[in-house]
Amino acid sequence: MKVHILITGIILLLFASCDNTPYADFVASDVEADEGEFIYFTNRSQDADYYEWDFGDGTYSNAVNPSHAYNYYGIYTVSLTVFRNGRAYDEAYLQIEILYPTTLEITVVEYYDEYTVSDASIILYPSLYDWDEQTNPLVEGITNSQGVVTFSRLNPRSYYVDVWHYNHDNYALRNEDVDWIRTEPLEENALNYFIAWVDYVPSKSRTDAREKGKYKILKIERIKKDYTGIQALNNK
Repeated sequence: MKVHILITGIILLLFASCDNTPYADFVASDVEADEGEFIYFTNRSQDADYYEWDFGDGTYSNAVNPSHAYNYYGIYTVSLTVFRNGRAYDEAYLQIEILYPTTLEITVVEYYDEYTVSDASIILYPSLYDWDEQTNPLVEGITNSQGVVTFSRLNPRSYYVDVWHYNHDNYALRNEDVDWIRTEPLEENALNYFIAWVDYVPSKSRTDAREKGKYKILKIERIKKDYTGIQALNNK
């Protein structure tokens, strides 16, 4: 009698377990991310023995807890389909937004005749001191045939733009006003624009141009100092 009851209980338990319908559920480490940044998915599904992930960009996975990185910005719908015994039972969905990287597009333009300058070297510096001393350069790029260079994955802040071309630079303009070389604080996750004005100069190396620029700064400061001293004497 006891054996019969035990067998009956086991059979009922098996039938009960067979009636448990798989349930699909998952979470992501981030729902907003940058291009190339890995997102980690945690599978919280129940009573399933097989999983199929569709990341919405043409890639798939059968891992239990996969990770994925997107190469282009946009909004993607991730789906998880759960199976048991080869049969699909349930699906779960989640939207992931890949943010547009903070980008700066610089166009190099000659100041007087306003033509663009191709093959110009652009270096971004984090501060005016670094620009003056050529320390801590952040990134360098070369302008294309339209005089444009684009930097992406930047921090939303101001940058100091060093432009050098064998017949153009912005060193004299820097001496006139720092705003010629300083960008506005960049808008995050957006395309920002900056016109880097330059002067036409005799052919010389970047180092020679820099040294000449430093000499101009010292000369200007000396003139200002002498002028201040003369004013003070005249006011006595």
